Amino acid sequence: MTAVGSASARLLILALLGCRVGAPGGGAASLDPTHAASMVDSVRAFADSVARGITTRGPVAWRDYLADDPAFFMASEGRLVFPNHEAASQTIEALRHQITEIQLRWGDSLRVDPLAPGLAVLAASYHETRVDTTGKRLEEDGFFTGLVEHRAGRWQLRDAHWSVVTPPPAVP
Repeated sequence: MTAVGSASARLLILALLGCRVGAPGGGAASLDPTHAASMVDSVRAFADSVARGITTRGPVAWRDYLADDPAFFMASEGRLVFPNHEAASQTIEALRHQITEIQLRWGDSLRVDPLAPGLAVLAASYHETRVDTTGKRLEEDGFFTGLVEHRAGRWQLRDAHWSVVTPPPAVP
């Protein structure tokens, strides 16, 4: 690398490091530590509400937690599952008639990363148990991430992704 290239690389690194924030968890520079801590507590309470709502009311409860916004999307396992809120709503309606019981529990790994006022990342391992109309029970473990946004006085998932833990491949 030339001296100019080396200097440019150092300047880029310094610029990127300067964008890091002092808030716990790497939150946005515009958040003071007290505001960031308050957001963490508030988003954790939202996550608890999501798990209780889904467990109590079934898949239809997801409607309360997904942003009713054209920008909303949800992905899973490397695929765009819901390109928008309307697609999510249609699937939720179908699931309402297919799932008789659902239990959602977040793992101890739940993390909240405040990004800016009213905007944070929520990430957690999860365990979900579903029972369908035939009585078939499915246990699922995975990891969930979502961008949460505080709008109209409440938190909502603006974007989300989940992945399911799969068994390791058989050893040949």
